[in-house]
Amino acid sequence: MKRAVWWCSLFSVALLLFSCKTQLHHQVDKGQYYPIDASIVADSSIVNYYAPYKAKLEAEMNRIVGYADNHVTRNRNAPESLMGNFFADALLWKGKQLDQEVQASFATKDGIRADLNAGNITVGNIFEVMPFENVVSILTLSGRDMLRLADYMVKTGGQPVSGITLVIENGKAKEFLIQGKPINPDAHYKLVTYDYLANGGDYITFFDKPVTRKDYNQLLRETLMEYVSDLTKQEKHVQAQLDGRVQIIK
Repeated sequence: MKRAVWWCSLFSVALLLFSCKTQLHHQVDKGQYYPIDASIVADSSIVNYYAPYKAKLEAEMNRIVGYADNHVTRNRNAPESLMGNFFADALLWKGKQLDQEVQASFATKDGIRADLNAGNITVGNIFEVMPFENVVSILTLSGRDMLRLADYMVKTGGQPVSGITLVIENGKAKEFLIQGKPINPDAHYKLVTYDYLANGGDYITFFDKPVTRKDYNQLLRETLMEYVSDLTKQEKHVQAQLDGRVQIIK
């Protein structure tokens, strides 16, 4: 038994000495490189395989869901924008469908990724506005957390909202109303937003302790399409306007 232990020890020392003297060298990969450019001929069998899916996808992306009378634009430097108002109004419209007690909606400027040009609105246009897989979230907030929301809007120069009126003067909220009424710090309010913001995206902290929260299997992108389609069914167009819901008095 002692001899076995001795041999094991000797083997371990030899292995250690060998490892210390051994140097590893980087081996350069001299493999063949192939340029990927227009000289490559498409494989017709692969093209024929995906062509029907490509045609179906393009047909869906080009499907017209509505019409915009004017260019619906974003403006990060303004307290409100045409696109921001359109976006927030669509969100509030869906929120009230999901929960009749919803009073307001909230989004952020950075979450809206494209404008809508005047004319036909396609499914592809809506994908450009909201390319993410965000879902609708409805939160019950205390009045105090609603006031924290107002502070965030003051600091960031306004954000897309609907059902809310905010007047900012001298870097403070001069007036903050929900459905035309001042906020009661001790009351509860239902607000619709989306999961990215409810989870704290865009440096939002006032959603950290909701009274209740419910996430729906309703993509925000689908909400926009449904809103535009509903206007179309009513023989109406998208007519976004600036209405003074968020103002900065200088």
